[in-house]
Amino acid sequence: MADRSKDRKASPARKVKMEQSASAPPTSRGKEKAELQPKTDSPAVPSRLEQTISELQGLHELFLSGDLDPRILADFRDALNRVRTSAWAAQQYVARKETDQGSSSVLSLLVGERIRATYQLCQAISDDLKRPDIEFQAGNLVHLRNITKSLTEQLNGVIKKLG
Repeated sequence: MADRSKDRKASPARKVKMEQSASAPPTSRGKEKAELQPKTDSPAVPSRLEQTISELQGLHELFLSGDLDPRILADFRDALNRVRTSAWAAQQYVARKETDQGSSSVLSLLVGERIRATYQLCQAISDDLKRPDIEFQAGNLVHLRNITKSLTEQLNGVIKKLG
């Protein structure tokens, strides 16, 4: 894959996310997910999925206009691929759960996909950190450093157990 992030500027969406996360302290992941995501058996889920499908169909027409920044389009495609993989894994998980089959292989696949996506994001962040034209906020960098230190320790432990 070509390194498309070499001359890329922070996209408006990335900059907004950086600014939003700077003001909010990190929260417990489980609590945050519970507050933000409705239960999958909730009537809101099909409605949100239908709304998202409609929005994606609208984006299709925008794509046909041809007036797109290639970097933003590439970021969108990466995000869409992650959603597709997650949707497939969720579908497999539900199907296996309904038939009392083990779901560990699906969960392992999903974790593998998260690791792949994290690797790609880390590569992009590494490239961004080298750019003098991007302004970073210290709070975001401190949070990132702290979580990567913790993750590195966990990874070392898992890797030792594997061999």
